This record gives sequence, structure tokens and C-alpha cells, in this order.
Amino acid sequence: MTAAEFRENLLVSLDTLRAHKVRSGLTLLGIVIGVTSVISVAAIIGGLNRFIAGKVEKLGSRSYFVSRFPFGTDPTRMPEKIRLRRYLQYSDADRIRATSPAVDKVSALGTRASFFGASNDIRYGGQRVERVILRGANADYCDIIPMFVVEQGRMFTPAEDERAAPVILLGSSIADSLFGAANPVGKSVLLNGSPYEVIGVFAKDEGLLGGPGVDQFALIPLTTFRKHNPDIKEVVLIFTARRDATMEEAMDQVEEALRRIRHVPHNAGNDFEIFSSDFLTNLWNQLTGAIVILTSVISSIGLLVGGIGVMNIMLISVTERTREIGVRKAIGARESDIRVQFLLEAVTLTMTGGILGVAAGYLIAWGIRSTIPSIPAAVSPFWTAMGVALSAAVGLFFGYWPADRAARLDPIVSLRYE
Repeated sequence: MTAAEFRENLLVSLDTLRAHKVRSGLTLLGIVIGVTSVISVAAIIGGLNRFIAGKVEKLGSRSYFVSRFPFGTDPTRMPEKIRLRRYLQYSDADRIRATSPAVDKVSALGTRASFFGASNDIRYGGQRVERVILRGANADYCDIIPMFVVEQGRMFTPAEDERAAPVILLGSSIADSLFGAANPVGKSVLLNGSPYEVIGVFAKDEGLLGGPGVDQFALIPLTTFRKHNPDIKEVVLIFTARRDATMEEAMDQVEEALRRIRHVPHNAGNDFEIFSSDFLTNLWNQLTGAIVILTSVISSIGLLVGGIGVMNIMLISVTERTREIGVRKAIGARESDIRVQFLLEAVTLTMTGGILGVAAGYLIAWGIRSTIPSIPAAVSPFWTAMGVALSAAVGLFFGYWPADRAARLDPIVSLRYE
């Protein structure tokens, strides 16, 4: 087919669509819904992936966590062997520091929070903040987890940690609720009834997808935490690998040290878990896998309905234009010309729906980005091209049979058609 013939067939296709605006619009609807769902979900997941990657980076690319249980699991639903594991000890951090040369910094963590069955409140004057997440850690905590950035004031010193100093750092939202526009550094607050001096405020961090962030945390020295919370037994260890050592080397040394500390037999498995900050990425990939499958099903249904609509409309169009087909064949049109004409008409119809679906996807991504700035949803060039390509493929697949049926019509029978 020459360029002139292609242009002529394209103009005929567009004229046909304009002549049946309502019918064409209803036919496009399924294609638009299918492509819009693909584009918008791809944009949202892409934005969330970038958001999660940023959070993982803030947790520390060389940071590792040690706990009794696997992250993100419910201990009550685990086998008894795992549920009865011994608690980690605060002193384990010091022994790891002494026996693991590949480890750079290490800290034990104690946490008191409502999701562990213990409540906290902080008071200043007539103001009160509840449901605070209280954490005790060593002075290296902010170096191990870069997410905790001291924006005002300072971090407590190793000497303050050693003598159980009553000092505290507050999350941004806690400081705003208690002090408003005033500078909180140097002021005294009551934490669970005990006085503490505020020495710092963390930079704003709202958390991950509605979960707790730095804004909800209050940090005190580990020895201070242990002094006021002797009932807290659940301990988590965090450590970083040295720059001149591999991550695997640091993990192996910590694992070996903990097995010795906890007297784990050589032929038994670990009674603790070591995981990196990538656990967020792995958990997110598991969640998005289900979302992608669900979206793919919805999109496929939309495209299938749209494709069946296109086939139906093209069959009606072939019937309505039977005499036209007969005239074209009588004056020399080949079967391939008729087939291409109707295929082009079907593809033009579905690609119009695809372009509208891509535009709707861009609008949805823009709306999400404007409403929730922390999720940088954006439609990539790949998914733009994929949306248009999918719509064209639907037109080719569902439009071929009507086009082939039109191409095989007998010209004499067609000319006699009323």
C-alpha cells in the first residue's frame, strides 16, 4: 500500500468515526477504562517504588537489624519453637562490638509503644501528646539509621548515655504540638511523669504510607530507658558494616558472635533473625505483586469488553457498507485493500481510545502527585507507548475478522445488496 492509499484509507476511517459519534464513543469506553487502569496503576506503583527506595536509603544501605522474630510476622501465629525463642540482651551489642571487626557501629534498642501494649505521654505546661513511640538507644543511633536527623539542638553524648542522663530528643510533630512556634531546646518536659530536658528535635518525617515515622518518636539514652522501663524485655540490635568490609562479612561475624553468646549448638539453626533495610523493598514487592495481578485482570476485562465492542461495531459497519464494498471491488479494489481499510478503521478507533486512556492516566497521576506530594506518581514514556500499543493490538486482533469478512464479499452479491 502506498502512502497516498494509506492516507486515503485513514481519512475514510476518520470520516466513518465522525459519522457515528455516539456509537464510536460507547465502543471506545472499554478501551479507555482498560488503558487508564494500566497507565494510572503503573504511574502510582512507579511513584511508590521511588518513595520506598528513598525510605530504604534513609534507613541506611549498610544497616542491619537483629530480632527474635522475622520482620513483618505475627509471633502468635508462628510455630512454638520460634515463639519461645530467648530474648536478645542489651549487653549483646557490646559483645558484638568487641568480637566483630567488620562491624562499624552497633546499638541495642528498647522500644515502648502502644503496639507493644504500653502507652506513653509527654507533657509541657497545659499541652499533652499521647501515643508517643519511646525508644532508648546508644549515642551512635543517628549514624546507624540516617532517617533520624537532628534538625535543632544536638544528639546526646556517650557520657550522657553512660550516666543515664534525663535528656530527650523529640519528633517534629511532638515538638510542634507541645511548643508551637517556640524553640523547645533547653526546656523541660514530663515523659510518663518523669522530667527530661529537651536537647534536640528531629527533622520532619511523616512515616511510610500512614505508618509511624520519625515525627512520632521520642529518643532517650539506652541506660535511661532501661532505668525507667525495667519491664521491657524485647530488644532489637542494629549495626552497620565498615566501609572497608563486605556486608556479607559483617553479617557472618555478627551471626557467629550471637550463636556463641546464645550457646546455639553447631548443628542447630539460628534462634534469631538478621535482616537488612531491604526488607521494606521485599515487603513492598510482595504487596505490589497482588496489586499488579488485580489491576491486570481489571485491565484485561476492560480491553476484552472494548475489543468485543469494536468487533461488533465493525461487523455492523461491514453490513451497512456492503454496497460500498461491492462498488469498490467493481472498480478494481483488491481484497487486501478492503481488508486494510477496515483494519485501519478498527485500529484508529481503538488507538483513539488508547490515547484518551493515556491522557486520563496522566491526569490521575498528576492528581495523586498534587494531593500526596510524597508519592511522585508519574507516567513513564514506556507506559505511554505501551498504552497506545495495547490499544492498537486490540484493534488489530478484534478487527481482523470483520475486515477479512468484508474483503471476501462477492462483488456481484454486494452490488445487489439492499
